[in-house]
Amino acid sequence: MKILTLIIKGIYFDEIMAGTKTEEFREIKPSSVKKYCDFNPDAPEDENPYTPRHYDAIRFYVGYNKDRKSALVEIVNAEFEYIVDDDGKLILAEEKGKEYVLCDIVYTLGKVLEKNF
Repeated sequence: MKILTLIIKGIYFDEIMAGTKTEEFREIKPSSVKKYCDFNPDAPEDENPYTPRHYDAIRFYVGYNKDRKSALVEIVNAEFEYIVDDDGKLILAEEKGKEYVLCDIVYTLGKVLEKNF
């Protein structure tokens, strides 16, 4: 099983456990693209060369304390959501001198497979 590890706030963890939060969003930046995406150098120029990296589940940890809540949650789907302006145009941002398109990866959550709290 391929597991993505993420740190979240307690309020969001509780919502996931209650089943009211069914999606987890993470911004894709130059510093995190390898964690969330696979690159296809042979993709046609008119297609996005990135695809969501496959993970079976997310291990959520609440904060950084040693004694913290955690849970393993199934991933049902992963897709990109591009951030656009009012005219529908992609928005550009910059990180450490690298320009990139604002984009989130959206994980659709499934069953809670394991709980630790």
